[in-house]
Amino acid sequence: MKSKLGIVFFLFILLLSNNALADEDMSPIDQLNALSDEALQLTKSQRYEDAKKILEAFSDKFSSVTIKENTFTMDELRIVTIAHNEAIEATTNVTMNPDERINRVTKFRLVIDAISSTKHPLWTKMEEPILAVFDEVKEAAFNGNRDVFHHNLDAFLSLYEIINPSMKLDVSTERFQRLDTRVHFIDRYRQDILTQQNSMKELLILETELQGIFDDLQADEADPSLWWVIISTGSIIIATLSYVGWRKYMGEKEKSKNRSR
Repeated sequence: MKSKLGIVFFLFILLLSNNALADEDMSPIDQLNALSDEALQLTKSQRYEDAKKILEAFSDKFSSVTIKENTFTMDELRIVTIAHNEAIEATTNVTMNPDERINRVTKFRLVIDAISSTKHPLWTKMEEPILAVFDEVKEAAFNGNRDVFHHNLDAFLSLYEIINPSMKLDVSTERFQRLDTRVHFIDRYRQDILTQQNSMKELLILETELQGIFDDLQADEADPSLWWVIISTGSIIIATLSYVGWRKYMGEKEKSKNRSR
């Protein structure tokens, strides 16, 4: 399972590699996005000192954009600041293992993408690995396999931790809090999940919540103008068919009257 998770996560990391470069022609938010991507690429290459310099350049740029344009909400500022601090620590803490370093900078990368993207945020590409690992959690729980359950649950929580702040930016507060509460409930009472039937139902509810969030975001990504065309065209077709049907009905009615005469 661990090797499978490593391969899936590595493939996801490759999806983040868009080789973006901060260019003067880019908008300020696009420049921030490019810097976060560059920091991630350097971290993956274990060039931690260079990644730290990029993160410091990001901090200067972010402060400038925040002061000049005031484009970020207080929640966005707080989430970006926390993720940035964790990314800085990842590039400077020599005792942290390389995987954890990548995880922290990936979390930062996803946060910046979430505030810069109007649709198709990168964190939604984590749907397949997260749901695959959670399916392993559920299977181990139903089979009563304690060691496998704890191992897979830890793997799920690790992936969830990476997308947690970026998800918070894109999902409604009420819905995010409901999901986050369920995740922490299962983590805290993991021993009961294996022994109590009612507690195991929490796994199914959490899976439904997760799937619903991913599905709804994908539905929201449809072009609004396309939906308008579909609705408008459908209305025209319905009106046309209704009119044709009404004309046909009146014609038949007139024929019936003529026969009666």
